[in-house]
Amino acid sequence: MSIAEELADQLTSHNWTLAVAESCTGGLIGHLITSVPGSSAYFHGAVTTYSDTAKMEILGVPIECLKNHGSVSKRTALAMAWGVRDAFRVDIGIGVTGIAGPGGGTEQKPVGLVYIAVVGEDDETVKELNLSGTREEIKIASAEAALKAACEFLEAQEQ
Repeated sequence: MSIAEELADQLTSHNWTLAVAESCTGGLIGHLITSVPGSSAYFHGAVTTYSDTAKMEILGVPIECLKNHGSVSKRTALAMAWGVRDAFRVDIGIGVTGIAGPGGGTEQKPVGLVYIAVVGEDDETVKELNLSGTREEIKIASAEAALKAACEFLEAQEQ
């Protein structure tokens, strides 16, 4: 069973809904989710907010968050997840932001740094990843890690 199928099972068994805010993954998470037949029952949609302007205007990420912490940060990932959850009026929101490379990295924020936030009604979690590989490998690893993080979040909600 793929991680997307595992997530599908968890969401459908609890009648939970999901939306995703992507940046560095460029729509790949939505693609993986919709590869599972019947995903329209729980997946309400995704937005790829690649620019800071899109993060602010579409997801409501505060400009202060972006100025003080940057586009690639735990706080921005959380703001993206809460923003997409609110925009789509779903139970679970996922926000992913990072640096897929090959350029764009710094000493403080190197290529492969990715933040994945998952939020629910009154709970949130953020994972920090430090990945290596090509741009495509980092995107794929980030998307799969986001689905895994969502599964782990949902498992924790069941307890």
